[in-house]
Amino acid sequence: MTLMLHVNAKPVEYDGLRELETPPATQTHVPIAHYRVVDLVRSTVAMYGHEIVGEHHGITEDGSRYFGLLSLRSTYGNYEDTVGLRNSHDKSFPIGIAFGSRVFVCDNMAFMADHVVKRRHTANLKRDLPGLVGELIEPLADHREQQHRTFERYKHTMLTDERADHAVLNMYREGIVNLQRIPDVLKEWQEPSFEEFQTERSAWRLFNAATFALTGRVTDNPNATPRLHKVIDGVCERLN
Repeated sequence: MTLMLHVNAKPVEYDGLRELETPPATQTHVPIAHYRVVDLVRSTVAMYGHEIVGEHHGITEDGSRYFGLLSLRSTYGNYEDTVGLRNSHDKSFPIGIAFGSRVFVCDNMAFMADHVVKRRHTANLKRDLPGLVGELIEPLADHREQQHRTFERYKHTMLTDERADHAVLNMYREGIVNLQRIPDVLKEWQEPSFEEFQTERSAWRLFNAATFALTGRVTDNPNATPRLHKVIDGVCERLN
């Protein structure tokens, strides 16, 4: 999972969030303490039987903006699900909670995932937020099952170098990678950095080669992941 903090933000432990002061409410803006957002998501995730195995939190220097990621243990191994969090006390953006197999949260306002809930800080937010989080987390098990089936199909679809080259060209056509990134994808396809991808030349290996090449560049192309799935799904459909 990815939490990118720039010069105006810094990492912080959860206990540090509890030490921050929350501004008083006005008639039009009702701030929620950053740690309370974390607590709410933690408890809701646990209520639906999901285990948090990692956390990353960040705040701006003045403490007014918060960014966080929670990593959930996958029942299927070799990848994790993530929940992205965002909150502000200065009206700069609404509270945000996101879920996805690849979540990107950044203090430059990039906030991308498969499923996202955003709500303004109104008087009704504290009342409505638990239900909204529950609506996001409740279908997580079904999403995980669907994701698992997709990844298993990728793993069992073998590719020749010619088909991989064609798929990478389609990634370029779909705007997933630019010309500068094509060599990165091909290099990772030919010589994977991770041992688990070095044995079988599968669609799963190509999918991970592309995501590896896009690491740290998701903000430049927020639609890259769904478009990538479209390309890899197309390859699998033609071969199965």
